[in-house]
Amino acid sequence: MPTGTGEKNTMARRQAIKTAALGGVALAAWPRALAQTISVPAARAATGGWVPPARAELAARILADPTLRQVHRLAQNLLKGGLNAGSNYVQVWIRDLNTFINVALEVNPSPRFREALLTFFKFQGPGGDLVDGYVPLNPARVKSAYRTTPLAPGLMAFKNTVETDQESSLVQAVFKYVAATRDEGLLRERIGGATVRRRLGQALHYVLTERFDPNHGLVWGGTTADWGDVQPEDAPGVALDAHSHRALSIYANAMLVLAVENYLQLLGESAPERAHWRTIGDQLKQNIRKHLWDAKRRKFIPHVYLDGSPFPKDFDENAIYYHGGTAVAVQAGLLTREEVGGALDHMAADVRAAGAASIGLTLYPPYPAGYFKNPQMREPYSYQNGGDWSWFGGRMIQGLVQHGCIAPAYRALRPMAERVQRIGGFHEWWTRDNQPRGSGNFRGAAGVLGRAIEMLWAWAKQRRR
Repeated sequence: MPTGTGEKNTMARRQAIKTAALGGVALAAWPRALAQTISVPAARAATGGWVPPARAELAARILADPTLRQVHRLAQNLLKGGLNAGSNYVQVWIRDLNTFINVALEVNPSPRFREALLTFFKFQGPGGDLVDGYVPLNPARVKSAYRTTPLAPGLMAFKNTVETDQESSLVQAVFKYVAATRDEGLLRERIGGATVRRRLGQALHYVLTERFDPNHGLVWGGTTADWGDVQPEDAPGVALDAHSHRALSIYANAMLVLAVENYLQLLGESAPERAHWRTIGDQLKQNIRKHLWDAKRRKFIPHVYLDGSPFPKDFDENAIYYHGGTAVAVQAGLLTREEVGGALDHMAADVRAAGAASIGLTLYPPYPAGYFKNPQMREPYSYQNGGDWSWFGGRMIQGLVQHGCIAPAYRALRPMAERVQRIGGFHEWWTRDNQPRGSGNFRGAAGVLGRAIEMLWAWAKQRRR
């Protein structure tokens, strides 16, 4: 290698990571067409007749909004307090940590998150699979459902096998950590003899082998409600078994697209395996559009079943619109700008039809009563079956900002921010009449809303200048 090449490659990789990390907010550098808000008719349809203000006025309004400042402050204060998901959760979950790590790193020492990320790799299986989360070791509770390792003697871990987002979530979280801290040494850290960089590749390889359907070129998981982690066949419904129905869905595949993109950034331009992973990412995007996008209804199909459906034959599941999975697809760049506007229109119409408060509405219409055996999912508009989750509504706001849809993003964010202000904190989910439910101090909601506010502020500061 010529003298200085390694240093140049490192600098290039750091710049690539920085560019990707700021991609959602550096709108001034985007083409003019992308930097516009969606059309006035689309905005009016999505917001019940509200017409977006001019850019300068909108920027001033966003920057002066006291509700946004208070909610952001509340988010930072909550995220100073720990790594667990919320008051009702003692576990450190990777799907949650991935969504609040950006804002949390602003108010915490980075070693706290470095150690948490390394802990997940300590529990990585020999085939590359990753766990959902970990808790302090309790010998009385260690059963086959828990995983232990001599690399983390004081902890035990667990894995929900219905999901297919653990590996994607950790790859994304590592990318966000490195982008925020510039700690590329994390990638060279050795866990059980293998570097973190290698383990990231093993995690993605696991998903693309053990959870891959070659006929569709997509990854599968158990049947769940949108992004949920509960299957309908049993209770609690978190483990694949002989009664499970494997299915393809937009959430798991969009999460994988994001993970592959992040992994490419971590690898850098000179990595020999870069072309391989670029091809995989491109093929995933093509197959998502081919098999999961319903062009006629302009929506994602809830499930493409590989072994039959768990629901009655006369049930039209494709009438359901998945808000959460669609939001992640928007973040992953799987929809055109026109389709993003159409998605927001559809979500807003669903909110009005449901009598709900925000586009965080998980899905609409909900699954009928009794379709899920888990008691939390049994009734419509309960928990993941139509509950209102800022944890995913906030991701749609982020996606709208990424696509330059600023006025609709701000308008859609306000209901979520106002209810946080009203109760003085973050909750797991909300009822149709806007009452908090589930865990209090829910860090995932704090993370996504805090990040959405930061992205709006970044746009507004650029436009003010």
